[in-house]
Amino acid sequence: MTELTLQAASLLEDAIGKCCGAPVRAPLDRAEAVELAGLLKAVADPARLQLISILRTEVDCTACVNDLVPLVGLSQPTVSHHLKVLTDAGILARERRGTQARFTLVPERLAQIGQIFA
Repeated sequence: MTELTLQAASLLEDAIGKCCGAPVRAPLDRAEAVELAGLLKAVADPARLQLISILRTEVDCTACVNDLVPLVGLSQPTVSHHLKVLTDAGILARERRGTQARFTLVPERLAQIGQIFA
């Protein structure tokens, strides 16, 4: 075996050991699984992932639809739809400011996504 193959095999063994070692928490119950599946479904879209990524770079993780439309290259109604899906999933919070709605990332929900497979 080449050194690269040995390194790859070692990384695979490490990953298997981490994955299949002693569980660090109890398995999900049905209610948790349903909730987390809905959360994953909400982010399982390229446009929504892009919107989350853009919002993470904004000041206060906040933007309005008009700020986001040119950045994702989609129509305003399409961006509004994706923002509604993310809001309904609790990933974004919506706040009305005058004639605009501002969307802000909810850090706890992002952390929850990160913990699903941790």
